[in-house]
Amino acid sequence: MQAKPLIVAVVDDDPSLLKGIQRLLSAQGIASEVFASAEAFLSSSAASRVACLVLDIQLGAMNGFELQRQLADSGSKIPIIFMTAFDNEATHLLAVEAGCTAYLHKPFSARLFFDAIERAVANSG
Repeated sequence: MQAKPLIVAVVDDDPSLLKGIQRLLSAQGIASEVFASAEAFLSSSAASRVACLVLDIQLGAMNGFELQRQLADSGSKIPIIFMTAFDNEATHLLAVEAGCTAYLHKPFSARLFFDAIERAVANSG
């Protein structure tokens, strides 16, 4: 069985953050696909090709937890790294209960980000 190529999907409604994360990943030789909404991610076929999903919790019409539930309900096993600028204990607990690989509070360091991706990819095998 061949491993998935390392492609990271990122869903966030902040265009500057998407661009920054895409540049950061590219600088490390990691391919990425970025989406400005949960709906845009769902309407793509990215879930079947990416190694992990970096997902903002606070999005537009559909939030990160709702997207995670839809993916889980459809049988997707894609590892998810949640990120949020609105960190609190309840949100963190929801993310852990949703089975996230990592939980990042914005702004986060590149090292924390790449460590989270490494864990997600290691756990997806």
